Amino acid sequence: MKKNFAYGLFTLLIAVASCSFTNKTFENDDKDKLLIDLITYVLAKGHYEPKAIDDDFSVDVFEGFIDAIDPTKRYFLASDIKEFEMQKFQIDDQIRNTDITFFNLVYDRLTKRMEEAKVIYKEVLSEPFDYAKDEDINIEYDEVGFATSREELKDRWRLQLKYATLNTYDTKLDHANEDAETAKAHGHKENEHELTPEEAEAASRAATQKTLDEYFDFVADLQRKDWFTEYINTLVDEFDPHTFYFAPEEKERFDASMSGKFEGIGARLQKKPEGAKVVDIISGGPVWRDNRIEVGDVIIKVGQDGKEPVDIVGMRLGDAIKMIKGPENTVVDLTIRKIDGSIEIISIKRDVVELEDSFAKSVNVMKGDKRFGLIHLPKFYVDFTDYSKRNAASDVAKEVERLKEEGAEGLILDLRENGGGSLKTVVEMAGLFIKDGPIVQVQSSGKTKDVYNDKDERVQWDGPLVILVNELSASASEILAAAMQDYKRAIVIGSKQTFGKGTVQNVIDLNNIVRSNESGDLGALKLTTQKFYRINGGSTQLEGVKSDIVVPDKYSYIDIGERGQSNPLPWDKITPAEYEIWDGNIDYETILANSAKRMAQNPQIKLIEENAMWIKSKQEDHVVSLSYEDYKKEEALHKKKSEYFKKLNEYDSHLNFASLKYEEQLFAKDSILEEKRKRWREALVKDVYVEEAVNVLEDLQLSQMKNNKLASVKG
Repeated sequence: MKKNFAYGLFTLLIAVASCSFTNKTFENDDKDKLLIDLITYVLAKGHYEPKAIDDDFSVDVFEGFIDAIDPTKRYFLASDIKEFEMQKFQIDDQIRNTDITFFNLVYDRLTKRMEEAKVIYKEVLSEPFDYAKDEDINIEYDEVGFATSREELKDRWRLQLKYATLNTYDTKLDHANEDAETAKAHGHKENEHELTPEEAEAASRAATQKTLDEYFDFVADLQRKDWFTEYINTLVDEFDPHTFYFAPEEKERFDASMSGKFEGIGARLQKKPEGAKVVDIISGGPVWRDNRIEVGDVIIKVGQDGKEPVDIVGMRLGDAIKMIKGPENTVVDLTIRKIDGSIEIISIKRDVVELEDSFAKSVNVMKGDKRFGLIHLPKFYVDFTDYSKRNAASDVAKEVERLKEEGAEGLILDLRENGGGSLKTVVEMAGLFIKDGPIVQVQSSGKTKDVYNDKDERVQWDGPLVILVNELSASASEILAAAMQDYKRAIVIGSKQTFGKGTVQNVIDLNNIVRSNESGDLGALKLTTQKFYRINGGSTQLEGVKSDIVVPDKYSYIDIGERGQSNPLPWDKITPAEYEIWDGNIDYETILANSAKRMAQNPQIKLIEENAMWIKSKQEDHVVSLSYEDYKKEEALHKKKSEYFKKLNEYDSHLNFASLKYEEQLFAKDSILEEKRKRWREALVKDVYVEEAVNVLEDLQLSQMKNNKLASVKG
């Protein structure tokens, strides 16, 4: 049905657009105006919940575009903003008239201010920074106004560059205490150990200037079309966070990612004023293998194989990604601000990430004389060109069968950090655990409702079932967890709520809409066209799925889900589907109460909660001291806390894990696979969430046995 809707939308666009968008219509207009007209047309006709392009929309675009191109407020002056504001309520009218006056004004002024900034930063860096001075900087730039004069702007640059240089200064001072042999072993220049504080300060400023010189050389290579793409995405972002315009080059990269190969470090990034935030880590990729970078960490500098790093704070995300990505087997040095506020330099060897690392995998879990099975599913994958090829549903079915053959008495399905994927695989996978019935409801932009059903009455697994989720479980993961929860077929364990992405996107090639196009490649628009709903009628949008058993984690107090995105669609509900609760003879209240008692007595759970609160407190520290003495005190505190929380990785659940027999046979021919599985098993031993899932499986077993006996006696 999803494909049918996409085809219908595509047909509608082609039919209407072929009459409206021709070279004759736009023979006197440039490509930018054509793009504006095309994209606003597609949004109005195809978006699930199109927005009115009015004065409110105009204000949002105005603020969004300024923030996108000058997030740290170190280019524009308050007088520029005042001049721009004369068009603050006119952007909607300009859009309707394919007028790009606002963009041209802002772009021309940005170009001018960037040229002036080249002079300012060199002036700032020509004078020493006084790290003994008691002053600070507010890094929550939304709370800071634009500078009113060149002098004030220069002082803003001074504070930002002093802040950016502080870590480099500290590093060079630390190296000054190394002897020559140690310095050489660490890859540092031998003469660095002789630096005085004054020399370290001068060297750190020189490094910062080199970084900025390289950055502005990089910016100079950008074309007007690159900035216009940023403007278009400011427009489409007002509709929802998942609607996105792909310029031609970006469309090629998107197509490559859909093919199942990712070249680079294996992490997805999101633009933030403070740098590039890691929002997803691709299983099997370089970052995943390195195991030091986490979701929520922010990349603030990028260096190439030991060379001086470039500060990417304030840089466009696409530009930062170009620096981070690179040829296979080359090294990129990332300066990371960890989610707890500490700074760390991490070197990653780039690689090509194959989809193979994202397939389902399973393991035997032994506790005493009992044996359970765990299946980890990183995503709901599928080959859209040939569904009969390998897909998530068929793979999970195979793993279930293998675990049954090895004597599994209960099953854990691990969907933590699973960002979703194919809808069809969700429906089929849910059908493995119930007889038949609805799995999810999907409403299209025309507000027509489709119910996706499992029609296969076979039940592959009718035993105890637990589903693990966290804040990064999204989309298809939420559909499966919600369906099993509504049927009371499984107990969901994890974060307070999952990500909350309850929408579907389709990619529309804009070149197919224009007849006789002579404007060149127009790119594509990823468009939100549908919304998911649980079978009980509630949306998974924003609210996600609330776990039956809530276990804290490091993200517990941080908004990293849909609710933390810009312009998310609202939560709502529709009529429920008709379904019957699973007759599993389970005493849910007792099982949940037992779990709550165990967690209240578990010191690891308390430590996780403490860590989450510490991370939250550090993220709320927006004002940072630029005193070196304060910096060292803060660094010492971070190190102390880091050492303290290392106990989290020392936990031992005393569970035993073993690979399945078929996989052990593969190890003889594939040592890399063997090492991956070994690392996975070692991590599972320390996983308190898996431990609690096993405890719940035991309780489910007892509950079913007890209630089945009572039922047979009564019968």
